[in-house]
Amino acid sequence: MQNFSILPREMAASLWRNRDLIAALVKREVIGRYRGSVMGIAWSFFNPLLMLVIYTFVFSVVFKARWGIGGEESKAHFAIILFVGMIVHGLFAECVNRAPALILSNVNYVKKVIFPLEILPWVAFGSALFHTAISVCVLLIVQLVLSQQVPWTAILFPFVLLPLVLIAMGFAWFLSAFGVFVRDVGQVTGMFTTVLLFLSPVFYPLSILPPKYQSLLQLNPLAFIIEEGRKVLVFGQLPDIGQWGVMMAAGMLAAWAGFAWFQKTRKGFADVL
Repeated sequence: MQNFSILPREMAASLWRNRDLIAALVKREVIGRYRGSVMGIAWSFFNPLLMLVIYTFVFSVVFKARWGIGGEESKAHFAIILFVGMIVHGLFAECVNRAPALILSNVNYVKKVIFPLEILPWVAFGSALFHTAISVCVLLIVQLVLSQQVPWTAILFPFVLLPLVLIAMGFAWFLSAFGVFVRDVGQVTGMFTTVLLFLSPVFYPLSILPPKYQSLLQLNPLAFIIEEGRKVLVFGQLPDIGQWGVMMAAGMLAAWAGFAWFQKTRKGFADVL
């Protein structure tokens, strides 16, 4: 029986070794999602733009919500701040929600000994990242139109996202393998990401919560990414490098744990499927 390495360096080695295959599969998946539609891939731009308009109307007009940042806070400004949280949560949620079915929906790859199954979570993440990038572009364009400027710190957003990439991949590897043996896990992930939406500072800043709840919510890895993402994309502030380092360490541990679980259990995929 073939042995699969669980060493941390194998995560990076597999990504580099199969980079062309991953890119091709991501491209096929993104294009396939819009195949047959009149507007095609243009929907990837108009969908987040429409959502931004809806957020502005619902939260600023219907609920009359304000972020409480002082000064003249326009309705659109509130929506932009909220949209950053939705972008970060959406990236993580799409990866987690798709993970349990990744192996189940690609049974033909399981039968092929030479196919690197460990790249399937990367393909799902790459597709989600493409739509995240489009959403960020929409956000920056709207900022530029409304404020006539975009903070230079916006270029640091990919840097801020790095810990989330590792954490999302850790979840994806673990859930994609676990979903082969326990089919109900796909039902749980949807509830998990919905609960996480409200336990993350998407619709509110952490600062408005009582201190004891702030400490609890800071255990949520999305909280840091969302707050720091707003700093660099909206407020023009530098991220907290010390806390980012802690999150990177946690992300690398989560990614390796998920990868190790996947590599250990993949030997049994063919027997179950």
